Amino acid sequence: MGNDTSYCKRRKNNIVKNELTKTKNMSTNKFFVIKIAAIVALGGFLLGFDASVISGVVKFIEPEFNLTKLQLGWAVSSITLTAAVGMLIAGPMSDKHGRRRILKFAAILFTISAVGSALAGNFFWLIIFRMIGGFAVGAALIIAPMYIAEVAPPEKRGQLVSFNQLNIVLGISIAFFTNYLILKWGNSDAEWTKTLGFDKWNWRWMLGLEAVPAIFYYLGLNLVPKSPRWLMTQNEKEEALTIMKKVVSEEEAVLQMNAVEQNIHEDKNKAKSKVSDLFKKSMRKVIIIGIIVGVFQQIVGINAVLFYAPMIFEQTGIGTDASFIQAALVGVTNLGFTIVAMLVIDKFGRKPLLIIGMAGISICLFLLSYGFNDATYTLSQEAIANLPKEINHDQIVQLQDKVFENDLDFKAAIVSTLGEESARIHESTLVTASAKMNTLLILIGIIGFVGAFAMSIGPVMWVLFSELFPTKIRGIAIAFVGFINLGVGFLVQLLFPWELASLGNAGTFLLFGIFAVIGFVFIWLKVPETKGKSLEELEEMLVK
Repeated sequence: MGNDTSYCKRRKNNIVKNELTKTKNMSTNKFFVIKIAAIVALGGFLLGFDASVISGVVKFIEPEFNLTKLQLGWAVSSITLTAAVGMLIAGPMSDKHGRRRILKFAAILFTISAVGSALAGNFFWLIIFRMIGGFAVGAALIIAPMYIAEVAPPEKRGQLVSFNQLNIVLGISIAFFTNYLILKWGNSDAEWTKTLGFDKWNWRWMLGLEAVPAIFYYLGLNLVPKSPRWLMTQNEKEEALTIMKKVVSEEEAVLQMNAVEQNIHEDKNKAKSKVSDLFKKSMRKVIIIGIIVGVFQQIVGINAVLFYAPMIFEQTGIGTDASFIQAALVGVTNLGFTIVAMLVIDKFGRKPLLIIGMAGISICLFLLSYGFNDATYTLSQEAIANLPKEINHDQIVQLQDKVFENDLDFKAAIVSTLGEESARIHESTLVTASAKMNTLLILIGIIGFVGAFAMSIGPVMWVLFSELFPTKIRGIAIAFVGFINLGVGFLVQLLFPWELASLGNAGTFLLFGIFAVIGFVFIWLKVPETKGKSLEELEEMLVK
């Protein structure tokens, strides 16, 4: 009896001990996955930061380098051009050299771009170093989520991959805040800010600051293992299994690696997908939907607002400091509504979010067009007296108390009065001093536009793409429509300063609003709901 009792106690203790060990291992595995996902997702942060930090720079480089409106647009958009190229070449390079190695190379390019842009002595070298950063952006755009997806346990994959998207938006927001802080420090009387040159080198500090997280990213990637699935493609089975055991249980790791090995073997016997496959008659419907959704995600002008936010707010007459504060508010809105989209996308579905979002985008863009169209521009005697001494007061006094009904007429009068070069240098200062409009209406329009975009077509488009295209061509199809998406984004960023100068504020946002309405109608009539359907069901429904 005593021996039986002792045996039962030992067995019970062993069971408890095994359960505790199992729980401890699960906790260790969970921490390991979160740690490496957080490190890799810093690439998304750098991507967002690098793309949007230019928003605070444009005001200062335009007069310093005496840029035309198209040159100013090129300073903003050049990074998107090389990002598109980087995205196309990074995938094949990561297949050959590994995900981690390409991400480390991207971290080096981010650092070179930040330091080089900050030290650029002329417009040519600024563009060169910005374009170098674009290659890093393109690599981080596809390799960071790819690595996380290959390492994460299946039940956590969606959440951990979304963490990268969240970091992109966080990077955009932090760039707005650091731009504002540098501007604020440059205007302060603190001795340390003058020593560091925040006043005379403000835009250089804005660009150079990115080197700090880029260096940390490179160092952090040394703590990240190679992708176990990539290792399997290189026939490094033992190392792959060792890494996978840190992610999931030993039994699960063996099962997953066996499945990966089987898939690799099957893929060798399959014909490789080609770009020409996208244009087969059976694929026509899904490719047209993908291309049009990709175009409308950019053509509504989101990158114009995100990358030129301080410039847009300065057009309302609120001043430089206030414009940078409101730009930071745009970043917070973008972050908040992206989180909302992540929380509700599986509950409400893709199409309802797209429809609601595009309707909100259309309304807000028309609101912005109305707000700017209702504005007037007048230089009062007091406003002229407070203008910087660099502006010729004897010339500008000719415009005193004259009322201009739109920004185009006012800017033309500035050129006629001061001359083209001086007008270009002092345009933003004079617009700020003269603009009379409902600034609250403009702020509501901008915030509403960004919020509607961030909870709908911004993140939902990528989810839709992952479900819309058949499995056998999904990778090449997403790369193809992603390239078109970036190409349209490049044109929007490049042309926005020219559009403001040619169409005016009201005309530019009216054009974006018309595009948004067309996109709304297309989504309502043509885009299918993919929620709750298996990938096989969607393929049967869409591929004829």
